[in-house]
Amino acid sequence: MKRTGMLMAVLAMTSLFFVGTASAQNASKDAKKDAPAAAPAPAGKRPPQAKTQPEFDAYSATVASPTPEAMEKAADDFATKFPDSELKILIYKQVMRTYQNANNADKTADMGQKALALDADDPEALVDVAQAIAERTRSTDLDKDQKYADAQKYAEKALQTVETDLLVSTGTPQDKIDQFKAYLRSTAYGILGAVYYGRDTKADYGKAEGYLRQSIDALPDQPDPVTMLRLAIALDKQDRYTDALTEINKVVQMTKEGSVVGDTARREQSRLQSLTKDLIK
Repeated sequence: MKRTGMLMAVLAMTSLFFVGTASAQNASKDAKKDAPAAAPAPAGKRPPQAKTQPEFDAYSATVASPTPEAMEKAADDFATKFPDSELKILIYKQVMRTYQNANNADKTADMGQKALALDADDPEALVDVAQAIAERTRSTDLDKDQKYADAQKYAEKALQTVETDLLVSTGTPQDKIDQFKAYLRSTAYGILGAVYYGRDTKADYGKAEGYLRQSIDALPDQPDPVTMLRLAIALDKQDRYTDALTEINKVVQMTKEGSVVGDTARREQSRLQSLTKDLIK
């Protein structure tokens, strides 16, 4: 899912991430002084911490790697050198995001799986793995059903753990935490909508509609044009042409002609206008 306001989400993730690493740095400088407890009390989670200065220095060098490939290699080297480090999950999540920014879905999923091997309830990793799987699945894939089932499983679990298992440091503003949780929920619902949309039956289009609407409602100030396009087409597939036209008009307004989403939306708009011309005065 390519969200128009993705920059907001990236900034939110970056804020949460570097606050967590600051706690690790403080802990490494003074091993006898405990770092501040993490904010999310319900699960009792605290940000991962470095035990020694060399561990933190190695961590800092790893996440500063210039390319996703270099960061992945450095991450594996770090995991070998510091097998008991709490910082491994932060590193693999950073590698995951770096590959995600490079539009490498396969590697995003691989790195997310490494993070989930360290914490199976981490909602960020769950959402990113689910998204990578769902977005790279095609209707012609022989294992389409299994891929969609996996994406659905991860997205549903993220919705269960987002309130209890998000790593947040003390001092992170509550509005940033709430905004990031809303982004994760919106993305997870969007993935579930994409899964049912991709299954390509009238019954599944109905389920897709529900999840896509939940995705939009979860983050109304940052509407995702791809989610809205899928919603319009899901309505079209249910022969609800007037409702579909209402939604596709919104997508046309928020996208540019010449973009993939914009051109697809304009073709769909033209089709729906033709189908509904006798109903529109």
